[in-house]
Amino acid sequence: MVGGSIVTLWAQIRGLREKQYDVFAYEIAKTITVNKSMAVVLGVAPLLSINTLYTVYFYSANALTGFAWIMIIPLVTIAFLLTYLHKYTWETMKNHKALHIGIIALSVAIFLFIPLIFLTNVNLMMFPEKWGAVKGFLSALVLPNVFPRYFEFLGACIAVTGIFIVWYNGRRNYPFEEIYTSLTRAQVKRVGYHIALIGLAAQIVFGAIVLMTLPAKGVSFEVIEIMGVAGGLLVLALWWIWKTIKDTNESLDKHFWKITIAMLAFMICYGGSRQMYRHNALDKHQKMVAAHTASFQALSKEARENYVEEEEPLVIDESLGEAAKGAALFQATCAGCHQMDQQLVGPPIKEMKQIYEGDEAKLIAWIKAPGRKRPELTQMPGFPQIPDEDLKEIAKYILSVE
Repeated sequence: MVGGSIVTLWAQIRGLREKQYDVFAYEIAKTITVNKSMAVVLGVAPLLSINTLYTVYFYSANALTGFAWIMIIPLVTIAFLLTYLHKYTWETMKNHKALHIGIIALSVAIFLFIPLIFLTNVNLMMFPEKWGAVKGFLSALVLPNVFPRYFEFLGACIAVTGIFIVWYNGRRNYPFEEIYTSLTRAQVKRVGYHIALIGLAAQIVFGAIVLMTLPAKGVSFEVIEIMGVAGGLLVLALWWIWKTIKDTNESLDKHFWKITIAMLAFMICYGGSRQMYRHNALDKHQKMVAAHTASFQALSKEARENYVEEEEPLVIDESLGEAAKGAALFQATCAGCHQMDQQLVGPPIKEMKQIYEGDEAKLIAWIKAPGRKRPELTQMPGFPQIPDEDLKEIAKYILSVE
């Protein structure tokens, strides 16, 4: 998908002077939308796997990259719509090539930015010790290994697209001769092999840089060993592509399946090594989190099993005489909603005295299970947990105010 959009842009620009490349660009453009659908479907499983295996780390990285991560959804939507617009307006905009090229160029720019967000996010999740210093996407962007991995990814996109072009134009049921008038199958296949050669060369160079700049926290002998095997497969594929380009037109398919299998085997090895590195990098932190969690759970269990209710001592003003204890209880449980002569959440104390004067039992019953008299006020919750002797003291205080 990404590589196809890049190749389409290149071919369409070249097609301004060499018309046969405009046809080539259109044929590749028609495949982008199909490959886009495959990319979305095939991308779900790896993303869910990462999410499931490393939930805390993945979501923490999401939160820290913030706005850029959220922008993936609208950016993907815009890029997809642009590829459809570009494909379906090919004939309509044939006299407005600059604008038409601008559409695919904008799509390419978005396609190039989206994986940078993804790579930055997935890289960030492996460095929990850096989270405190990360202040958004731009600061996460400068963490080790982001740009080498990004350029290696772009090399892979171009390499895979080159091999795809060779396969796509080599199909027996593909009406090549009806579509192309100036190019032969062999010439288009050679274009595909040259594109793959450039992509693989870039991937090998940046892959070596990735290996050299890989933070040591996740490196192990097994990781280096598997990455070395993966790199060897790429070199082998590059060698076969080079031999194919130098060979005759009749031998263009001689090494095709060996190249394809080598690249697929590389993907498996490299994906495995990256997962192994990720596991190693996060292993120490995961064990530390597990230890802290176990400690917290033990302390929580002990606290639940040995619960001690601590009560704040009542501050009793003895000068209030018989109402002193009631005033202290009122202050501790009721003063948050009721004041002396001003309405707060509930009515003031003086109003309560007027309503219940001479009927202490009714006031106590209301405190235990209040109803709703005034729709404009918040309904008072019940206090059945307060002991009866304390309720009597509170009622005595309310009915004693002047």
